[in-house]
Amino acid sequence: MSYVAIVGGGPKDLIPDLHQYKDKVSCWIGSDRGVLHIIEQGVTPDVAIGDFDSVSAVEKALIKKNSRIYQEFPAEKDETDLELAVIKAIEQKADKLLLFGVTGGRIDHSMAAIQLLYRLLQQSIKGIIVDKGNWMELVQAGEYELTNESSYPHISFIPFSKEVTQLSLEGFFYPLNNTTVTWGSTLCVSNKLIREKGTFSFNEGILIVIKSRDVLI
Repeated sequence: MSYVAIVGGGPKDLIPDLHQYKDKVSCWIGSDRGVLHIIEQGVTPDVAIGDFDSVSAVEKALIKKNSRIYQEFPAEKDETDLELAVIKAIEQKADKLLLFGVTGGRIDHSMAAIQLLYRLLQQSIKGIIVDKGNWMELVQAGEYELTNESSYPHISFIPFSKEVTQLSLEGFFYPLNNTTVTWGSTLCVSNKLIREKGTFSFNEGILIVIKSRDVLI
């Protein structure tokens, strides 16, 4: 399974070791300061994109030197740098995206990144946000399987739409059967698998699925 990876300019302490994803990634896109995060980990950015207002002149020169494609935009624009990177990935016909460096900094940027997952979902593109402690994606109604992973012991299901109907969880410590979960509910936060594999299913709505672990920074 081949992904396009986007690295944003979020706190680098929360960005995992990118080398563990190199076999899965066919294209690395750096968004603004995220390009530096890629370079610092010894990975070559295929595309550097953004307004680059968060880097110095020396850093910008380093980005230009080490990136295969460099695209600079004015600071006054409608799209965020991350959205520009997502648009670039869509232009390249990507159907699976990994997004790093988009959480843990400004909360408005983190919220916007989650909203971008919805845009990807609408275009049948699988988008996953990953940091050192979390793995997150949006899913539409259907039935899904999850594998028990020691690296992500906690699993939470949070409604992205106003309500998610007939949610069922099997193989979990806290099972659920045909339950409607709405905005404001914490019913499905911090669950865990008790089997090697578990399933979740629902009939209507959009669900945020988060696998996580506690991380000390």
